[in-house]
Amino acid sequence: MLKKKKSSYHHGNLAESLLSAVDEIATQFGLEAVTLRACAKLVGVSPSSAFRHYADKRALFTAFATRALKELSNAMSVAKKEALQKNENGFKAVGLAYIEFAIDKPAFFRAMWREESIYSNDEAYKTAANALSQHLTAGFADTIDDQDPNRFSPQELLAWSAVHGLANLLVHGPVCNDDSKETMMQKADEMLLSLAPAFADSPR
Repeated sequence: MLKKKKSSYHHGNLAESLLSAVDEIATQFGLEAVTLRACAKLVGVSPSSAFRHYADKRALFTAFATRALKELSNAMSVAKKEALQKNENGFKAVGLAYIEFAIDKPAFFRAMWREESIYSNDEAYKTAANALSQHLTAGFADTIDDQDPNRFSPQELLAWSAVHGLANLLVHGPVCNDDSKETMMQKADEMLLSLAPAFADSPR
């Protein structure tokens, strides 16, 4: 059962606290259980305070999806940077970061492209979605050769399909339903290694 949190936020960060409440409720009960009133109750504020930040549930989900897109983009960037510093395989590092994000933050992962529940024309959402798309079209975060950074190449589509597909299988089942995160990540590592021949001429 979710417990009401003490209202410890300072003026200006209630919006972010409400997004954290979305994550907590959705992770435990699913996105369908999320309401502005439930989030306000969890944070410890009145519903009217929540509505001053988000006009409706759709606006709340839009901000949540935007945050998810930004966090995934950042995870991929950090993974690429760390792989370069350690002289490790960048593609595998980025792929593992994508999958680990889905495992660690399933509510965020589910919300990113849930267009039926968000305002997909929201400027902040579009900016975040475009930024992630650029990561994926630019040689999968610049880890495989890419001759056109504005379009998906067959190899980029293969990379994203494999990584996103496995992430979905791990988050939604039926793969590794009862396994530990360590086992899931091992499966992901093995899958990414099996993709190596497809990128034999273009890894970075």
